[in-house]
Amino acid sequence: MSLTITPLSPALGAQISGVDISRDITAEQRDAIEQALLQHQVLFFRDQPINPEQQARFAARFGDLHIHPIYPNVPETPQVLILDTAVTDVRDNAVWHTDVTFLPTPALGAVLSAKQLPAYGGDTLWASGIAAFEALSAPLREMLDGLTATHDFTKSFPLERFGTTAEDLARWEATRRNNPPLSHPVVRTHPVSGRKALFVNEGFTTRINELSELESEALLKLLFAHATRPEFSIRWRWQEHDVAFWDNRVTQHFAVDDYRPNRRVMHRATILGDAPF
Repeated sequence: MSLTITPLSPALGAQISGVDISRDITAEQRDAIEQALLQHQVLFFRDQPINPEQQARFAARFGDLHIHPIYPNVPETPQVLILDTAVTDVRDNAVWHTDVTFLPTPALGAVLSAKQLPAYGGDTLWASGIAAFEALSAPLREMLDGLTATHDFTKSFPLERFGTTAEDLARWEATRRNNPPLSHPVVRTHPVSGRKALFVNEGFTTRINELSELESEALLKLLFAHATRPEFSIRWRWQEHDVAFWDNRVTQHFAVDDYRPNRRVMHRATILGDAPF
């Protein structure tokens, strides 16, 4: 079957059909998906009932995979983490964030598979950092380009929620030691397309380093609100066996936590990236 790409909004998002990602995709399919990802930033595949091994294999076609230090994973396929509301507190996903920006080399992207869904609710939104940056005024773009910001793992994974048992506390403390706060550019250049994007997010960014605390707080508040405006974002209503694949280098996302006490189970494979510049 030929691969079909259907754009979903001007800022980002496309639906992909004509490919079965449970199988070992061809080099041509891989390249076409990568080009679609560069152009549309988040891709959606309907009706893809993949198991964890197939999910990891598909994601690994685009880079090395990350094992998350906090979330539980599939024992036989540790590169696939489990987001199960019956097991883990996932409220940190209900904030606009870019995945694992507390790493020196944050994720290139992620492949998310819907395993169990509530009858309604539980949508996910994505926003384009490219569209947000390009919509800023020229003076503000010039000021931001060259600034750096601190990203801290503990902002989304606070001790009071992720250190509740002795085992959890040991894992949290080890993660904090291995991932101290670090700095990334406020404006990131995409390593392939060369396009610039805002690279601050409410989940992990704590301050802009070159500014006073008051200035940093005010500017981050503005950027967080600006980056997630409706015209820069898209909302996906999940169906069972849907798969989403996003470019984590230039997007952020928000998992809407509106379905409690119903259960939601998702599997994610995270693809390691490179150092932002």
